[in-house]
Amino acid sequence: MMKNMNAEGLLSGITVLDMSQFLSGPMAALRLGDLGARIIKIERPDGGDLCRRLYLSDTEIGGDSTLFHAINRGKESIAFNMKDADDLRGIHALIAKADVIIQNFRPGVIERLGLDYETARKINPRIVYGSITGYGTADEWRQFPGQDLLAQARSGAMWLNGEADDGPVPFGLAVADMLAGNLLVQGILAGLVRRGMTGEGSHVETSLIEAMIDFQFEVLTTHLNDGGRLPKKSSVRNAHAYLAAPYGVYQTSDSWIAVAMMPLSKLAPLLDLPALATYTPEEAFSRRDEVKSMIAGRLRERSVGDWLAILQPADIWAAEVLDWPKLMQTAAFRQLDMLQTVTRGDGVSVRTTASPIRVNGVRHKNNRAAPTIGNQSEEIRAEFMSGGE
Repeated sequence: MMKNMNAEGLLSGITVLDMSQFLSGPMAALRLGDLGARIIKIERPDGGDLCRRLYLSDTEIGGDSTLFHAINRGKESIAFNMKDADDLRGIHALIAKADVIIQNFRPGVIERLGLDYETARKINPRIVYGSITGYGTADEWRQFPGQDLLAQARSGAMWLNGEADDGPVPFGLAVADMLAGNLLVQGILAGLVRRGMTGEGSHVETSLIEAMIDFQFEVLTTHLNDGGRLPKKSSVRNAHAYLAAPYGVYQTSDSWIAVAMMPLSKLAPLLDLPALATYTPEEAFSRRDEVKSMIAGRLRERSVGDWLAILQPADIWAAEVLDWPKLMQTAAFRQLDMLQTVTRGDGVSVRTTASPIRVNGVRHKNNRAAPTIGNQSEEIRAEFMSGGE
């Protein structure tokens, strides 16, 4: 049997079949792998996961995109043509011995391939089967592509970003994919716990739209219980549609500073703006553009270092807005130890992030890079399809 690189992980001994592509499903499998599970990625022989060619920049490593490397590190790969009868029998052999399956095909595709939950359950009643779609049970949108930006657009979330006159502003990250992947991990872990008690598997499902709606539960609850009023974004330094001044991000003479919730009366003497203290808490919201403009004008006069030296000792919730180079230069980032270098046998080396979870004070790191297509096909076939151990 191939050596398990995650032998000390909490999920050591759990085998996950990752039949998904792009980001949401593979990201869920990545998180399970970070916790010690063995991840076997099932890919098409002719090109593999389409994410291999989904470029975030013009950088590629070993013939694959940096995005593919980021979300497929530590995995094994076996090449199967899901439409070939012999290969389908091979996948069934893997299902018979696996613990978890993850798939994010468009609705109806997995059934046509004969790899749906009901089929998998007949092969292995203990299987925990995780599915991600674009729009879940929303049949009206069933035929639409389950793509991150489109899910953001349909979720209403874009109207929370930017300033009042900006129109809808998307998130700068694939948040729908990542949130759905994390939700699926929660469901799969609960399924494994339940299986440990009953011996039976389960089908765990979520979707990009459900993840985005859940992401907004706090502000949606306000909307649903506030007479249906829409959120009102500030026109000046907006950071949260429902929060009053000074909440926002402001330019200083040399950088940017974030200022969170804080009574204006406490902030007024520190900024030498006595007028701030005259605003009531209600006016801090109703007149927040006026208040924020006043604060913005003052903060622009001095450097972020100067302001932090004044604000932080007074327990004002403020922080410099860091870009990636500045973040990585901080002692705090080095202390987190969240970077690692992963490699594979063809000489590919990738600098990437490590698991965000620590167990017993230790952040486990798997030093194996994302696989080439079918990189472990021979070994996996011998193990699962020939009775090998």
